[in-house]
Amino acid sequence: MASAAAISVPGNGPTGDELVARARAMIPVLRQRAAQCVAGRDVPAQSIAEMQEAGFFRILQPRRWGGYEMHPNVFYDVQRALAEGCMSTGWMFGVVGCHPYEIALFHEEAQAEVWGQDTSTLVSSSYQPVGKVTPVEGGYRLSGRWGFSTGSVHCQWVVLGAMVPPREEGGAPDMRAFLLPRSDYAIDTDAWRVFGLQGTGSHDVIVDDVFVPEHRTHRSLDGFLCTNPGQQTNPGPLYTLPWAQVFMRSVSTAAFGGARAAINAAIEIAESRVSTNTGKASKNDPFLMAAIARAHAEVTEMEQTLRLTFDDLMGHAERGEAIPMDKRTLYAYNSASVVRRMADLVDDMVKLLGGRAIYNHSPIIQPWLDLHAGRAHVANDPNNRTQDLVGAFSKQPPNFTFL
Repeated sequence: MASAAAISVPGNGPTGDELVARARAMIPVLRQRAAQCVAGRDVPAQSIAEMQEAGFFRILQPRRWGGYEMHPNVFYDVQRALAEGCMSTGWMFGVVGCHPYEIALFHEEAQAEVWGQDTSTLVSSSYQPVGKVTPVEGGYRLSGRWGFSTGSVHCQWVVLGAMVPPREEGGAPDMRAFLLPRSDYAIDTDAWRVFGLQGTGSHDVIVDDVFVPEHRTHRSLDGFLCTNPGQQTNPGPLYTLPWAQVFMRSVSTAAFGGARAAINAAIEIAESRVSTNTGKASKNDPFLMAAIARAHAEVTEMEQTLRLTFDDLMGHAERGEAIPMDKRTLYAYNSASVVRRMADLVDDMVKLLGGRAIYNHSPIIQPWLDLHAGRAHVANDPNNRTQDLVGAFSKQPPNFTFL
């Protein structure tokens, strides 16, 4: 199999290497805008425009809709680089940037509604199953209030989670994602007031009894079984991956960039810090140096695990093979674990940087806060994956929500 970086698209499309280089070139300017991003509680429109121009949102989009349909590792490499400049921006890109993948799984009619007039259209989401659903002829009536819709003010559509009630007594509810145009919902931009990842613009979305046609819904069970209606028109191997595997990594991968930013900040502080109380230079502190070295080594290890994970998943997809459930549960557990692991590694460095690290303007504070905020996402809680991982090896039925 060709490496992710070597994969290109027909015509004059960029290679994976070119896209990652563009993302790395944005790190300095994203770092400069980070304070503006946090204060505004949203990614600046200029950054969105630059990411659009660079082609980042097309990485997982089907070729037939103007996308690059690339190996997922290109997408995650770009996300990691953006997050090194500003973790909020990297997080927003990961969530919004992976939605072209999910839209490709919807019915063809829904794809045409989103991209038929403008293939650069962006989509936000909130998968909390909190909506009220009433089945009606041809579709559903949907109402509710969803939190955490990252990047929503920059998007023209939203995907919202809700449970379709069972059609017969004693039946099971049907978890679905509902696709709505911007005219069908309101955004409350005042609710997103948090201590970290402030700049993700993860605002509330409000829906008041709107009609959603059947073709604009996506069943979680189809995402789990890889039997999505969109695969009929997007038959490439990429779109046979389990949807949850792609999405889970989109909400954990920004942490790699945040951790790298924190490691760089710790080194920067250590180079000049001398304790006014003890007279000791931080650059000569063996405990701090050990914490920095451990953080670098373990983050690198987790980066390699991510890369190998999607090389393996894509290998199965390209060979037309089903992905074994033990691998799916292991990879989901790995993804759920990385944010907490990296937050702990940065904790260890912050503890050893003394008073220099506690000021709001300290370069290590924002990534430290962002990592701890990122732990709160349900997909970043390894405890939710423990039973699945153990169960896979004892042949127990899995919880398909995040597999």
